[in-house]
Amino acid sequence: MATATYYALFCGVCITVLKELNVIVDEPYMDEPFHILQAQAYCRGDFTTWDPKITTPPGLYIMSVLLKRIFMFKCSLPMLRLTTVLALMSLPLGLTPLVCFHKRVRPLPSFLPTADALVLGTFPIAWFFGFLYYTEVPSLVFVVWTVVAASQDRHWLAALLGLTSCTFRQTNIVWVLYAYAASQLMYLRFRRAVPGPKNLHDPPALSATPEDLVRSVASAPQVIVDTLPSFIPYTFVVAAFAGFVLYNGGIVLGDKANHIPAFHIPQLYYFIAFSTAFGWPVLICGTDGPRKLVHDVWSRMFGSHLRTFLTMIVSLAMGITVKFFTIHHPFLLSDNRHYTFYIWRRIYMLHPMVPYILIPVYMACAWAWFLRVGREQTLLQTLILPMFVLPTLLPTPLLEPRYFLIPYILLRCQVADVPTWGLGLEGVWYAGVNALTMYIFLYLPREGVGRFMW
Repeated sequence: MATATYYALFCGVCITVLKELNVIVDEPYMDEPFHILQAQAYCRGDFTTWDPKITTPPGLYIMSVLLKRIFMFKCSLPMLRLTTVLALMSLPLGLTPLVCFHKRVRPLPSFLPTADALVLGTFPIAWFFGFLYYTEVPSLVFVVWTVVAASQDRHWLAALLGLTSCTFRQTNIVWVLYAYAASQLMYLRFRRAVPGPKNLHDPPALSATPEDLVRSVASAPQVIVDTLPSFIPYTFVVAAFAGFVLYNGGIVLGDKANHIPAFHIPQLYYFIAFSTAFGWPVLICGTDGPRKLVHDVWSRMFGSHLRTFLTMIVSLAMGITVKFFTIHHPFLLSDNRHYTFYIWRRIYMLHPMVPYILIPVYMACAWAWFLRVGREQTLLQTLILPMFVLPTLLPTPLLEPRYFLIPYILLRCQVADVPTWGLGLEGVWYAGVNALTMYIFLYLPREGVGRFMW
């Protein structure tokens, strides 16, 4: 009953914030003018008009057209924003089976969201963009449901949902393949109890060694054939994506001049720092407490002469990537309406040595997440998400928190042992960030600059 009350409160706050935002921000803001005009063209039945500045497929606009025809919604600015708010309100419902899957428990029979899913539904990046007519939250919702369906071995449904997710953001093809791969790792993990078939070498993450990783890779070919039948539905998604790339002349849709892929290795470091800045309540609330976490991280980095040597080698390699692959994107440097502008100016550009000083911080954060996520998972289950993060972040030259949204949500869902006090701390942290960012956005615009946003 308490869960139903909290979910009703969550939805009530969403509607209240949307009403206030529509009163104060009564004209399309930032990227909204492109999306709003395009959606209104679709609502008029004009499916041939397309703004070449738009870089994402038309899934969001089609979603609005369907809501218009089913529920007689108007395609005014407030009603179009309601499209994304409805997606935001549905997010905890999708996160519930995903969280329960990682906890190895059944979802509530009433189909109400769990407390973990409700808290995660208020994650600041999803929360903020859920009130603007942007693609982020609907895209996230369909990716989450794709992963859920795949985890339930409903692969045809997962492929359909994954294909739908790609109509919101074409890069979601990576998360469709992730959904399939993650489901097969779980299948292979539990198949090891069955005598007879060859098995994948995949030991528990926290007891694994570098040798285990080599053995895991070496054992992969002998189990690939067993996983191919489940891949059949996804071949149609991959084929559709390949057709789009060939027809479009690349993955970037529209405004190709300002969205040229670049090899941006430090983007991975920014993601782990971002994840730690938002997820620190989850990191410190493990069974052994924050002290043990700090001790374990130190042990992993400097616990022996070999570990210290490896930490130095990795630090040197990361320093080289910072030197030669850091990108000062013109959008980041010129638009002072985003928090990333100030983070870049006041932290990363404070002194030339700052990006290098942060390298051990990145490493410590990465180890902290590995130790938290790996408690209940195998080595490959823990490493597979970082593997799929690579193709999504490495080609993106712009430091943009929205790019971190999907991988963070998938990462956070893998932390299964969050106690009640940790969940409460996480909820308070998210709520504080949301209240502050929304207050600044709505009530503190600066003359000549505009409204601040992520």
